[in-house]
Amino acid sequence: MSVIPDQNSPVTLVAAQPADLDNLVAIRIEAMRESLERVGRFDPVRARERFLNGFDPRNTRHIELAGVRIGFIVVKPHLNELLLDHLYVRPSAQGSGVGSAVLEQIFKEADAAALPIRVGALKESASNRFYIRHGFQFVESGEFDNYYVRPGAAP
Repeated sequence: MSVIPDQNSPVTLVAAQPADLDNLVAIRIEAMRESLERVGRFDPVRARERFLNGFDPRNTRHIELAGVRIGFIVVKPHLNELLLDHLYVRPSAQGSGVGSAVLEQIFKEADAAALPIRVGALKESASNRFYIRHGFQFVESGEFDNYYVRPGAAP
């Protein structure tokens, strides 16, 4: 499915339901496949299990454009910050500004709560550049991921 955002169609975030699980896993696998294959870690069974272990529909929202589900985001409250646990956009919609529009909405929520946002990105993924471009600061590197924080707005 090819998705070309229309300037007149805003990106919307829609609450996920427990029954959406299989669709969410499929989007995650589709979005991560290339990056994981590049580092020799693509395993759809493991990708499903990792997502299942932390799935909570209360923290999960579909990313929709003109009524079409093109991705999803998971933001979890964690200690004194928000954890951007997942942000996946179907490859056909990547590079179109959808991710930036989603982050803009999440930044408003975080700023209203005066909370920083933490995110991890697979080391070989283009998402590292994406997060840095959007004001995230590198904090540390793990075995497979880099971790970033976007400071919270002053209260």
